[in-house]
Amino acid sequence: MKKEKVNKILLTGGHAATTALAVVEELIRRNASEKSNWDIFWVGVTSAIEGKKVKTLESEALPRMGIKDYSIVAGRLQRKFTRYTIPSLAKIPVGMFQAIKIVGKIKPDVVLSFGGYASFPIVLAAYLRKVPIIIHEQTCGAGRANRWASKFAKKIALARKGSTPFGDSGKCVIVGNPVLTQIAEIKTPKVKRDPATIYIVGGSRGSVPLNELMKDIIKKLLNDYIIIHNTGSLWKDESKKLKESLGKLGERYETVERIDPMQLDGVYKRADIIISRAGANTVSEIMIAKRPAILIPLPMSASYDQPANARRAQEYGIAKVLIQDELTPKVLLEEIKKLDRDWNEMVAKVAKKKSPDIIASKKLVDLIEGVVR
Repeated sequence: MKKEKVNKILLTGGHAATTALAVVEELIRRNASEKSNWDIFWVGVTSAIEGKKVKTLESEALPRMGIKDYSIVAGRLQRKFTRYTIPSLAKIPVGMFQAIKIVGKIKPDVVLSFGGYASFPIVLAAYLRKVPIIIHEQTCGAGRANRWASKFAKKIALARKGSTPFGDSGKCVIVGNPVLTQIAEIKTPKVKRDPATIYIVGGSRGSVPLNELMKDIIKKLLNDYIIIHNTGSLWKDESKKLKESLGKLGERYETVERIDPMQLDGVYKRADIIISRAGANTVSEIMIAKRPAILIPLPMSASYDQPANARRAQEYGIAKVLIQDELTPKVLLEEIKKLDRDWNEMVAKVAKKKSPDIIASKKLVDLIEGVVR
């Protein structure tokens, strides 16, 4: 069958590496089917943390898939005043100029935004050129960038029915939260291994507060468990010192700054228990992998969505939610032991449940194709 005309799609956003990768996978599958023909572009920022030289997962992973990658200098409105606040604000007009230039060069047929401060200049530039815009909201809330962008969007794709800051807008369509194919194919565990493996993750960038909580109990845990610790780049030196201080036990403590998204399924398959923040993507993955988890969401003062994401996983039956401000290392250790004891019961409770996120990529790309037809 002859392919349809080439359509250009420009994806943009921040904090959405695995979501973007999952959508790209589906677009590539449709290209291979000879029924669709997508030319795929990505625009984001190269630094994951303001003022730090920490590359984003998107800027590393997407080019490896053959995606044309552009970057802009995007400023952000910070919650707290720091030495980076003024320089960050000064970047906003620069980023807007770059966005207008890139959108003009690519001339996309549609823009898909995953939110985050890096996305808004692209959304505004696309709107000025009358390019149809779709935004995808991964969380149980909505970020500032997506709330602003919704005014310019043709369609608002929601991961959750509870994502309601957009009101009763007729633009809204529930599609789920796209996950990578290899994550979607992870099987429900049948037994907990002995010793069990604990996977500790604070999101793709790591979490220093979570790492510090774990630091005081790592040695006690290693007497009974194997640990894989995704520390993030800001805790790299500290994790090295910690591992060296463990002596022989250090052989059971595996640390990594960041995990390649395309290898993430292997980590979930190895894990029996997960201790994590409650980012939307991680929560979706935990619910699919069905590994019992302790979720410690960012406090409400720092995150509008993580407490809601965590509650969703708890209601699903695969997670226990702990409040960071009320947590001590001793309490966390007790909760891990309790989760270990409840492991069989929790897995049995969710074994036959099927997450709607498994087909979210297909539903989102269906929506995109409907817009460009």
